[in-house]
Amino acid sequence: MYRAVTWAALERGIPIDDEPAVTALAEALVIEVTPPTQDDGRQYDVYADGQDVTWAIRQPAVDAAVSPVSAYRGVRRALTEQQRCIAAKGCIVMVGRDIGTVVLPNADLKLYMQASVEERARRRYQECQARGEDVTYQEVLVSMHRRDQIDSQRTYAPLRPADDAIIIDTDGLDIDEVMSQIEPLVSDQ
Repeated sequence: MYRAVTWAALERGIPIDDEPAVTALAEALVIEVTPPTQDDGRQYDVYADGQDVTWAIRQPAVDAAVSPVSAYRGVRRALTEQQRCIAAKGCIVMVGRDIGTVVLPNADLKLYMQASVEERARRRYQECQARGEDVTYQEVLVSMHRRDQIDSQRTYAPLRPADDAIIIDTDGLDIDEVMSQIEPLVSDQ
């Protein structure tokens, strides 16, 4: 959702450093996350004001700008409210850097998936390559380092595991291996 706001700001020519304008955009933008409708590797569809932005929000320009946008208190407030409305419908899996600590502190199950920045950069690089994007591993790695630093040091809702989260280290694991650790935890709920 933060990526969708960032993408919309970039598309509309709203300066990323204009916090009031970006906040107003976050408050007005209609963001929907739905099951995937296309067989192009996506795990879900993301729409911003009805436009499919699933892959657009993964572009390097969005990568470079999403952390400052996500640090804005007003943007976080607007999106937290939307996320809580989605969760109120029940039976949901939510992914984000503050879901267990801020958005849904009373969630039934909190998993904190972690991997080294090198592993995450490798995964993102492979994802970009599969979509034909012209980006180097080093560019992805530098971008991830920068985002992690910004997100873990922001004043409001910093990146950190919830005190009661179960931490799962995914370094070197494929999706099936990760799921084999998660499934027993979910079935206990």
